[in-house]
Amino acid sequence: MSRPYSPPAEQRLLGIGLALAAYLMFTGIDSSAKWLGMVGISFIQIVFLRYAIHLVLVATIHLPRHGRTMVRSGNLRLQFFRALALLGATSCNFLAVQFLPLTVTGSIAFTVPLLICALSVPLLGEQVGWRRWSAIAVGFLGVLVIVRPGTDAFHPATLLSLAAALSTAFYMLLTRKVSSYDSAATSQFYVGIFATVFLLPVVPFFWSFPTTADGWFVFFSIGVFGFVGHQLITVASSLAPATVLAPFSYFQIFFLAAASWVIFNQPPDVWLYVGAPIVIGSGLYIWLRERRLAKPETVVVSER
Repeated sequence: MSRPYSPPAEQRLLGIGLALAAYLMFTGIDSSAKWLGMVGISFIQIVFLRYAIHLVLVATIHLPRHGRTMVRSGNLRLQFFRALALLGATSCNFLAVQFLPLTVTGSIAFTVPLLICALSVPLLGEQVGWRRWSAIAVGFLGVLVIVRPGTDAFHPATLLSLAAALSTAFYMLLTRKVSSYDSAATSQFYVGIFATVFLLPVVPFFWSFPTTADGWFVFFSIGVFGFVGHQLITVASSLAPATVLAPFSYFQIFFLAAASWVIFNQPPDVWLYVGAPIVIGSGLYIWLRERRLAKPETVVVSER
């Protein structure tokens, strides 16, 4: 019996480095969305820019290489629902970051592994034992610590962040399914084309242009951050297995905290230091438990 292939240590380290760079790019997406909202750009336009620029880059780079095969999907229906789930996640998150610090929206996004574990029961027919159900419950207790419902600190936009996390969980589950039909380039193309076509009829009613040089820079960079981030995580996944990369996704909280503090002057409050480790710890426990049970893990990123 042949032994499963294990990438060399150098490849794994490079994969980890590229994954961390991808999480930095995803932080750039959220930071750009918040910045554009602060200078008066509608969140609908921001979502459109994120996907339209992404689509142009995918077509420019991948179409000459893959040709017509890039647009041929083995399961167009799955691609549609996958793109719809990511569009919902992006829309809810981009609206939420206008009202909440990046550290709060990012911490809530870390519930995605918990939601994937819970949703795998009705959607994939998987069995989840009491240990993982307990971890899911503890993780959401951590969310309650962060958002503190019933107090003056609670903001209704928190519900948008939770909706974004739920949509992302659906997106990740659909990604598992669609990966057996289509290449990463095809999936990236359909994520961009569906969102762009869906928003194109309404975005002219909300369109406006930046009035400053930094506004123009962010105006275009949001799509670049998205494309580069997806490319980096795809290459990272080819160099290191998901079991190696998954824990490093939580390093994004440091990038989000730095961006929130330095760019927007919103330092984390004390409750984030209490709640975020609970959420992250619950996600890591589920990862360790699924690794012990030899289940294939999905690298979960704050994909917008």
